[in-house]
Amino acid sequence: MPGDVAVPLCGGRVRAVWNFPSANEHHLPLEIGETVHILQASEGWYRGYSLRNRAARGIFPASLIRLKGAVVERRGAEESVVPAEMPMVQEVTTTLREWAAIWKQLYVTGQVERYCRVKQMMYELMEQRSQLLSGTLPKDELLQLKKEVTSKIDYGNKILALDLVVRDEDENILDPDRTSIISLFQAHRRAAQTVTQRIQEETSSQQSHPGCSARLAASPSHSLYLCVRNFVCNIGEEAQLFMALYDPGEQRMISESYVIHWASTGVPRDIELLNNLRAIFTDLGSKDLKRERLFLVCQIIRVGRMDLRETLSRKLSTGLRRPFGISVMDITDITKGKCESDEDKQHFIPVHLAAAENDFLHSMIRKAVEGKDINHKGQGFWLSLKMLWGDLNQVRKDHPHLVDRSTVVARKLGFPEVIMPGDVRNDIYLTLVQGEFDKGSKKTQKNVEVTVCVCDESGSVVQNVIYHGAGDKPASEYRSVVYYQQRHQRWMETVKIAVPIEDVHKTHLRFTFRHRSSSDTKDKSEKIFSMAFVKLMRPDGTTLRDGEHDLILYKGDSRKLEDAGSYLGLPSTRGPSEPWILSGSSFRVAGSVAGLAVSARDSFQISTLVCSTKLTQNVNLLGLLKWRAKPSLLAGNLQKLMHVDGGEVIKFLQDTLDALFSIMMENADTDVYDTLIFDALVFIVGLVADRKFQHFNAVLEAYIRRHFSATLAYKKLIGVLTQYVEQASRGEPCEPLLRTFKALEYIFKFIVRSRHLFAQLYEGKETAEFQRSLQRLFQTLNQLMKSPLEGPTLLSQGAALKYLPSILEDVFGIFDASMLGLLLRDFIGNLQPQRLLRQKLQSLTDIVNSKIFQSYECRDLLLRMAVPVLQDLIERGEEEDACVELLSTILEVLYAAQKRAEEERRRERGDSELVKVKRHVQLILERLLHTVNRRVIVLERDNSLRSHYVACMAAILSQMDADHYHSYIQAFPSRPELMDFLMETFILFKDLIGKTVYPPDWMVMNMVQNREFLRAINQFATTLTEMFLSSSSFELQLWNNYFHLAVAFLTQDSLQLENFSQAKRTAILAKYGDMRAKIGAAIRDMWYNLGELWCYQQGGGLESACSLVSISIGPRTGAGD
Repeated sequence: MPGDVAVPLCGGRVRAVWNFPSANEHHLPLEIGETVHILQASEGWYRGYSLRNRAARGIFPASLIRLKGAVVERRGAEESVVPAEMPMVQEVTTTLREWAAIWKQLYVTGQVERYCRVKQMMYELMEQRSQLLSGTLPKDELLQLKKEVTSKIDYGNKILALDLVVRDEDENILDPDRTSIISLFQAHRRAAQTVTQRIQEETSSQQSHPGCSARLAASPSHSLYLCVRNFVCNIGEEAQLFMALYDPGEQRMISESYVIHWASTGVPRDIELLNNLRAIFTDLGSKDLKRERLFLVCQIIRVGRMDLRETLSRKLSTGLRRPFGISVMDITDITKGKCESDEDKQHFIPVHLAAAENDFLHSMIRKAVEGKDINHKGQGFWLSLKMLWGDLNQVRKDHPHLVDRSTVVARKLGFPEVIMPGDVRNDIYLTLVQGEFDKGSKKTQKNVEVTVCVCDESGSVVQNVIYHGAGDKPASEYRSVVYYQQRHQRWMETVKIAVPIEDVHKTHLRFTFRHRSSSDTKDKSEKIFSMAFVKLMRPDGTTLRDGEHDLILYKGDSRKLEDAGSYLGLPSTRGPSEPWILSGSSFRVAGSVAGLAVSARDSFQISTLVCSTKLTQNVNLLGLLKWRAKPSLLAGNLQKLMHVDGGEVIKFLQDTLDALFSIMMENADTDVYDTLIFDALVFIVGLVADRKFQHFNAVLEAYIRRHFSATLAYKKLIGVLTQYVEQASRGEPCEPLLRTFKALEYIFKFIVRSRHLFAQLYEGKETAEFQRSLQRLFQTLNQLMKSPLEGPTLLSQGAALKYLPSILEDVFGIFDASMLGLLLRDFIGNLQPQRLLRQKLQSLTDIVNSKIFQSYECRDLLLRMAVPVLQDLIERGEEEDACVELLSTILEVLYAAQKRAEEERRRERGDSELVKVKRHVQLILERLLHTVNRRVIVLERDNSLRSHYVACMAAILSQMDADHYHSYIQAFPSRPELMDFLMETFILFKDLIGKTVYPPDWMVMNMVQNREFLRAINQFATTLTEMFLSSSSFELQLWNNYFHLAVAFLTQDSLQLENFSQAKRTAILAKYGDMRAKIGAAIRDMWYNLGELWCYQQGGGLESACSLVSISIGPRTGAGD
């Protein structure tokens, strides 16, 4: 301002943080949250005006306001101040203000329960708002917090009878100016369903933590983060802590063990791990999280003397692994999402000490999970747990502050639900189950220690291939826990064997058994008393079977027991197929006495689990993977693939596909194997489509993009596919065709990728031939659609309608758009009119949703075929849900195309695209607007489709410009037909305004509908003035209906802004303005156009309209203007 002292703050916008009552005429009274425009600043005081009343200016203390960044948005003559902060923070602020007013009323009216409930929600929102403003949250926690905030706001709005808020996928409020009406309608329906579901969860006795269950269902892979904060226990010696996930129902560990080496001083042996004992249990699938119960268990193994009570008066044997105790924690609620997991929350897990040093740890765990309280005397673990969603790569990306390269990864004992290409794994999990050993010549039972090692064919120990657990370095052997003087031993100890793939066929596991003495002197004199072994690969080339194995124990000279030449030719397991193995039997090997005999009274059982993407336990699959070894069996192996267990094929998905395409490429000159390979490929794709393996879609797509390289495959795949379709179109039985259609999407991905690789390699050769082969395939499909036959042909037609749209994204880029549009038009059009109606409409919907519909040529051909079909079906009221879905999809696509075209025009690239879109809007308008209007009139008010039809009607109106209205009006062949349309429309609009099809809390949808109705009313008003105003053309009833509609619009409840809260009133004015002023001005203009003469010359026919208009013009328009 001229004359004012210039300060940097002048012209800025601030908010009051404290009430300031006016003490004299120069003061500007302020309320908390009020926005103020500052004009001058001077010595702790500001001069300015409130945006609520710009006329009143005054001074106020600087200490009572807070400076905030803001942006001034102007809408015509109006302006609004928008804070320059996160939209979510703005929403929370606005919500708190709106709730606060209601909260006070609840207190005044004595609604104590609701008062306390709202108070609690407001406190929670304020806390969450502070977290949002802090700017310190990691990306994943910020996203989760936003979801919790929006969920709480939506829930609170519902119970307080406030308006429904619609949002996008990122939880931001949808802007109706940038969102299509169809999208708004669908967003309202989703939001209403979500809020209803939330209310049901709130009232349910078993309430899950908000968002956890949804994330659990959405992600195929899960991980459990573990951080050990402290371990307090008086052991007295070094210890090994083995932490794993345990299923009490199956009584077994389901994950690798996280190993911590604990020093006798009470800290980790590796002091660098202090305060950094972190692990993540990965590969957990939805089935694992649905287990009835799941526990985190820790086995504590002491490493040292046989008995802690023994004195050091004699030399004692050391290094013995002895049972000390266990800890268990029920984590079912955490994994199922019933309670929130937090990396900062600490849990205490007490230690169950072994009552006697011969207590089996596995038995102790089984008893501990029953939940009996113990006197732990403060000994136990302090740890934190947090469920993380996604595979390891995703977790590292989303939670870098928790999971980095130093975090130990403990994998699941078994494959995850999704195995990605490149996830090469070759792990064999060995579990020492149990054994029984006779005391022999000793007076007491033996203290048995089992030593496991991996040996090659010569008996040499393979170095560093045994992992005691995750986080531990590989070792060359594993020594079991020693239980004191037990005949029956039960270890249940699991280790991982990681032998290089190329060495598996020549290695075996060797188990040696030795008695351990507490005296060091006696212990050193003890020799191996027994031995067992098992080969990792069977004679037929398959890997050792999963499950338990009863191994044969051999006794003899200790040197012979470690000589591979003495035992490798002997049987290793007991089983029904080997009845000739007798206890005490001796064997001859290579003509010389082996010196080994079967131990008569001893037994030993192990369990193995193979988790390998390179080793199979299936003979038929192995025959295909190694097809070059026996080419004569190739045809049989291809047929046998169909009978292999789906899980085994999926596990070796990449290798199996590599084998199939290698066979195809190496037999390019013959078609002998083409059909067999095609059927095998369809079988594999069918497995991926199965619900059990649905998460492998990503695996298959990754294979096609990164690993697939068969350049000639497209020719053979198209050939077999065309052959099958031709066979069915002739009415001949073709049993594989249905399976083929189900796999069509991925068959075409292989075809397109193969053709792309071929074109790259040979510089685009044979393009025309490829186009002709595709055209022939489509023409064959179109011939199939003509058939009137029932049975298998009808099923094939239905399958074609369902699955053909899935290939269009891939075909679009390599096939001429106009030709593709013609072929698709004939594909749908060839089907007899009343045949497979619903399937036809769904297929059209999928085609409209595909990329090809963005092409003007394709869209034009398909719309001219689809729109008449829609018009006919809607008029007859047939398959209406499918019809309205198709119409909604078309309108949505046209809206997006129109926005793209308008953006191109703004960039001065011409308006040719916009003209094309307008033509299609005109087509929809001419054929379907009147049809949809009449359907809305006919349908019952409680029909759920009515609101959807109204949304379609509003969407059509929103895409019409003045040219569309003019063309539409001019297209009516006669005045009576135009008059009927206008009368019908006025009555319909008045009915929809008086009895809206949407719930009252769908404020955005109602306001957007009002905006489009207002625009249409004004356009039709022009038509009235131009065509029905002269003395020769005047239509009394038509004008009467117009004024009744206009006044109904003006007086509807949803536009009476003075009845709304300040927040709602401000929001409506900022986005839509006061529509009453606009319709009031239109009423005034139309009334003056009529002239007073008509009110009296028509014998009082407009008297009712007269009174309404007189009332409305006065207070309404005056205030609005």
